[in-house]
Amino acid sequence: MRCARLLWLSLLLSIAPLCEALEPPTASPRAAVQQTVPAQQGPSAPLPVQSPPTPPPVAAQQNAQVAQQAAAVEGNPDWAVTLERIASSVVSIDVDSTRAFDTEWNSTAQATGFVVDAERGLILTNRHVVTPGPVTAEATFLNREEVQLYPVYRDPVHDFGLYRYDPSKLHFIKPKALTLYPEGAQIGREIRVVGNNAGEQLSILAGTLARLDRDAPEYGIAKYNDFNTFYLQAASGTSGGSSGSPVIDIRGRVVALNAGGANGNASSFYLPLGRVRRALELIQGGKPVTRGTLYSVFNYTPYDELKRLGLDPATEASVRRSFPQYTGMLVVTEVLPGSPSENVLQPGDILVKVNGHYVTQFEPLDDVVDSNVGQQIQLDLERGGKPVSARLPVGDLHAITPSAYAEFGDVVLNNLSYQQARHYNVPVRGVYVANPGYVFAAAGVPRGAVITMMDSQRVDNLTDLEQHIAQLGDGDRTTVRFITIDDPNGSQLRSVRMDRRWFPAHHCERDDREGLWDCKDLAPSPAPRPLKVSSTEFPKYKDPRLEALAPSLAMVTFDMPYSVSGITERNYHGTGLVVDAQRGLVVVDRNTVPVAVGDVTVTFAGTVQVPGRVVYIHPQHNLAVVAYDPKLIGTTPVRSARLAPQALMAGESVWVVGLGADSEMRSRDTEIASIDPLELPLSRTMRFRDSNLEAVQLVNPPLDFDGVLSDKAGNVLGLWSSFAYESGREIAQDNRGVPIDLVADMLERVRTERPLHSLEAEFAVQPIANAREIGLSDEWAKKLSEQNPTQRQVLTAVRMVGGTPAAKVLQQGDLVLAIDGRVVTRFREVERAVADKDEVKVTVWRGNAEQTLPIRTVELPGADIDRLVEWAGATLQAPHRAMSAQRGIPPVGVYVGYFAYGSPATRYGLYPGRRIVEVDGIPTPDLDAFLAAVTGRPDRSSVRLKTITWNNAPEVITLKLDKHYWPAYELTNTAGGWERKALE
Repeated sequence: MRCARLLWLSLLLSIAPLCEALEPPTASPRAAVQQTVPAQQGPSAPLPVQSPPTPPPVAAQQNAQVAQQAAAVEGNPDWAVTLERIASSVVSIDVDSTRAFDTEWNSTAQATGFVVDAERGLILTNRHVVTPGPVTAEATFLNREEVQLYPVYRDPVHDFGLYRYDPSKLHFIKPKALTLYPEGAQIGREIRVVGNNAGEQLSILAGTLARLDRDAPEYGIAKYNDFNTFYLQAASGTSGGSSGSPVIDIRGRVVALNAGGANGNASSFYLPLGRVRRALELIQGGKPVTRGTLYSVFNYTPYDELKRLGLDPATEASVRRSFPQYTGMLVVTEVLPGSPSENVLQPGDILVKVNGHYVTQFEPLDDVVDSNVGQQIQLDLERGGKPVSARLPVGDLHAITPSAYAEFGDVVLNNLSYQQARHYNVPVRGVYVANPGYVFAAAGVPRGAVITMMDSQRVDNLTDLEQHIAQLGDGDRTTVRFITIDDPNGSQLRSVRMDRRWFPAHHCERDDREGLWDCKDLAPSPAPRPLKVSSTEFPKYKDPRLEALAPSLAMVTFDMPYSVSGITERNYHGTGLVVDAQRGLVVVDRNTVPVAVGDVTVTFAGTVQVPGRVVYIHPQHNLAVVAYDPKLIGTTPVRSARLAPQALMAGESVWVVGLGADSEMRSRDTEIASIDPLELPLSRTMRFRDSNLEAVQLVNPPLDFDGVLSDKAGNVLGLWSSFAYESGREIAQDNRGVPIDLVADMLERVRTERPLHSLEAEFAVQPIANAREIGLSDEWAKKLSEQNPTQRQVLTAVRMVGGTPAAKVLQQGDLVLAIDGRVVTRFREVERAVADKDEVKVTVWRGNAEQTLPIRTVELPGADIDRLVEWAGATLQAPHRAMSAQRGIPPVGVYVGYFAYGSPATRYGLYPGRRIVEVDGIPTPDLDAFLAAVTGRPDRSSVRLKTITWNNAPEVITLKLDKHYWPAYELTNTAGGWERKALE
């Protein structure tokens, strides 16, 4: 965002750092990070009045410093005195929107506010800073004192809202209330915008009011947009963090509220304060802030355009005489479908009178409708040159503004709001998907969908929806019909699988008296419905390989509820190979089932779908095993694939057989181009990365499906697998062949529960000629050549897994010659040599000499992750092997797998990839130690965390708990599956 010809008085004072501005796709971005949604009524009793203590001299010194710096830049002592007087009343606001709600995502932001009632502790800011949904906020005053904020009011339409704080919590500063002076908004008036701007700690921007009748800025479709009001405009390009800043005159009176700015120029947009002052006075008096609506949007239109719309000349003359200073009148531009105004008002209607009086401006219209909620008013209009009269009921804006949400399966839902109904041009009916979460995202229901039916039953509101899901047990399926903003006149139908296991389920109601959302558990779910037994037949194929393999292939889908182990993608599918039909064992790659945390489904012949479970995640290679219950597929003729472990050779003919995304069989005849070491880049997020593998490359390989490599008889020679890896900051995928020998070995270990041992080192191949250049003896060169005459190579250690015996003994650059006296030249030879041994003797060439090193192997479990903890919005787990394998990091501490936006983890920088090693100076080598250190602490208390990054750089952060919106719970993988329990 460019800022030209501005007076920047960047007074670097003690205010918290700011956030960047959102830049929506339209031309008028708001000045802070968030937009906001309406409130219902104000409190029913006056807020308590408390006086803060007198500030010590240090605050006065800081204020004096403000005046001195301002005077030095301003060259105007009057402005300097004003800035000194008001500086202590302007605050920085840290905002955590804890849930997606209506027009807003859950997020963390910073903005500005200012005190308008010091006795009651009321702070005025923008509606999009107070936010429409649940929020946790703090204000930081000039002297760095912090106070907790609680939302008091969010206007349903206009961009203003109020927070409150406890004045008794301020000990060293005494802010004064700034006076709201809407009458001071006049063209040509010199103003200053005081607040957080573009990351400055406190900035003062100069400008001159240029317009008083600008249209409300447009922030984009499906976003919050103000309407039925004028905005003021000035050249004082505000940006990120300045939302909610006071726009003051030279006497320190607030003439407007900063709200937005334009991309590409230095214009800023300010909200007039007429309706703001009314709301403040009602709240101060303990009265509800009534807000009425005619369910219509009006636009201020100049007289020349009104003539083209058919305005009677006599009407124009009469209105001009009554309001000579005005240049137009209000015209209807939108009427909400399904409202009392539908079929009464029409776009193009010119508003002439309300209750017998001329009304040509927004604020007088607001005065009438706000004072007549629930009553009828008389409208006189002109339509196409003809007079029209109508009596219309005044609706309650708060009644069509959502004040509750339901969450289950990581989904967040609220009643469709007036804001969104306007965008969709539909009645205010249905349930809005604020966050599709785990359950709806897996089903393909997007954010912004409006649910109209569930299981063929009409859904008008949250109550209807909650009654329906109360009948669903964990894993039960239902159908959801919804509309989207791209096609509001059509609808889509999806099958959704209910979750009651991975995530809590709540209904939450807003309580403006407490400033919190009161959450209660949804009704307990019934037991899951019994799974039905289904059978199918496989199609007949002319190709003998397809005929042989079709009964052994299945489509496997996998959905991850949490981002763990550096993996952020949530939904997967791929071809599975049935290797044990009797036990229901299916082999897939780890780009289909990457971790053990998730839900598996197995589909046969594109017809029969049954649930599955993760049995084994190969700790070293791109392989996993899932299982299904064979009883659930009835008489479906599934059979185990015929595995044919054998050495593969370049030039050998093979057939690739697999399933497309549509579950249809695919095949291609080709030949092996080469068998080369797999070389994948290190992962920035430390996700799984395969290594120590000779992979098959094909001539003209298929890239649109995965599956198996087969001989002409349908015997399986290998898997045609998808490998995921990071390319820059993007996830890329590549298909390679994996010899079936690896699968056969894994399957035998799964069946017999025999553990797998590993040397825990990554190797690369090096030509023997290169090895001789660094000192390899002729004797060893001969032995290595005789071991593998066609591939004259030696293995060299490139990295060791952190915290393992190998990391203490082996060195990078060691040439590995033999294990327990047997010469090794290939990755698989090393793996076989150590797989069943607790200790081996490794012969290496180091420097100019041969050395034999005893090294203990490491037993690797196939269980993968077996425990997760959700704490302060962070997903915590034990350090995973990929981290230690790629970065050499010992698996000590508690690994941060991910965080939720709008949580304390986001606010205070507890970022993914870090490990927590201390809490308040207490070591936390594992999850048990961590939980012992943090459990039992009160809400809003602070903890000091020492974290370590991937390169062992330490950092100490403090984090303030939010146990109301982010309670801690634990997920554990038991014999009966994953179980969730609250920790406090």
